[in-house]
Amino acid sequence: MTDADHEDVLGRIAEGLVYTESEAAFLAPRRRADQIFAYNATPPGQAERRRSLLVEIFGSVGARTALLAPFHAAFGSNVHIGDDFFGNVNLTFVDDVDIRIGNDVMIAPSVTLTTTGHPVHPSRRADFGRFSEPIDIEDKVWIGSNVVILPGVRIGYGSVIGAGSVVSRSIPPMSVALGTPCRVIRAITDEDLTTRTAGHRGARRAVTEAPLHEPVAAVRGASGEIMRP
Repeated sequence: MTDADHEDVLGRIAEGLVYTESEAAFLAPRRRADQIFAYNATPPGQAERRRSLLVEIFGSVGARTALLAPFHAAFGSNVHIGDDFFGNVNLTFVDDVDIRIGNDVMIAPSVTLTTTGHPVHPSRRADFGRFSEPIDIEDKVWIGSNVVILPGVRIGYGSVIGAGSVVSRSIPPMSVALGTPCRVIRAITDEDLTTRTAGHRGARRAVTEAPLHEPVAAVRGASGEIMRP
């Protein structure tokens, strides 16, 4: 393929249009598979080695980043992480295009952030036909266990995504959202400053433990925190 062909493919990727594995093969040098393998095999006590590998892997990475192994990424180089990030085990980045994560973000175990999907008609999936749209996670977001965030989604500042949710649409700032598909169930307010503090018996279970098969009304505690009934 010529440089002009490459520009055409990059243009289609940027517009969220379908492209194929063969068309995107020229992007392969941006994959960081060996470095990701090395990171996952590096003992936790080798903090400097792990930090240097993260700098090699990600497009950018902030200060005081904690990422528990193993993690996985399609490229790695399309992931951008801010300061004071915590990612628990089995975090997966399908980063064919950018995934941008702000400061003070916490992600629980077994979360998938996927910028890429595939056409519905099987003939358009030949040669692994796909489309990609970036994901943005703003500052101070908390994402619960086993969440899947789909292409083109933005999670607004301070929001909480309940465990097991499938997020197909953007979530506004300062919201509690959960479910499949994920939807906002309430705003985060100053009342949440009092839960689980001395003198205030909060809900026994946090939002990320709310089971998805139960209706929203059944998982809201008297304090406003989400709980299992």
